[in-house]
Amino acid sequence: MENATTNYRTFLNGDDQGFTQIVEEYKNCLTLYINSYVSNIFIAEDLMEETFFKILIKKPKFNEKSSFKTWLYAIARNIALDYLRKNSNVTVPIENYENSLVEELTVEQQYLIKEQKIELYNAIKNLSSEYRQVLFLVYFENLSNAQVASIMKKSNRQIENLLYRAKNALKKHLEKEGFVYEEY
Repeated sequence: MENATTNYRTFLNGDDQGFTQIVEEYKNCLTLYINSYVSNIFIAEDLMEETFFKILIKKPKFNEKSSFKTWLYAIARNIALDYLRKNSNVTVPIENYENSLVEELTVEQQYLIKEQKIELYNAIKNLSSEYRQVLFLVYFENLSNAQVASIMKKSNRQIENLLYRAKNALKKHLEKEGFVYEEY
């Protein structure tokens, strides 16, 4: 996302519009990523705000060794882990949160797609935190394994193994719930 890098440089040069564009572009997906750690959408929203607040106030240097998105997610990951360390005894049930754009489809198709997404989302939230994170970053955020490795502070091989185990765990959970796969 070269645009985000440009927006960050614009922000660092004194134009707050660059920061505003970064927030608009990343706030929803960043909240969902943080939610994969804390399992509470309201806390995830607060931590998303804290991530952007940290960037706004401290203006950390972006060295462009990775993509801007990878760098931003690494900051968010550290904030989420700090929160979990400080609040290790807090458990709050997650609220059903879905933020998707539905194309113009028939009502029946919209309903079926929504039900499948809810079933998939519920299955994913039953996985371990690491499994939720790796699935979210790879399949919902379309990040490469190398980018995910950088964010999660793991090697590429560890990410490959984690992704493999996460997909198998998700498949087992979905099959247990009666989900039927279509072969393509």
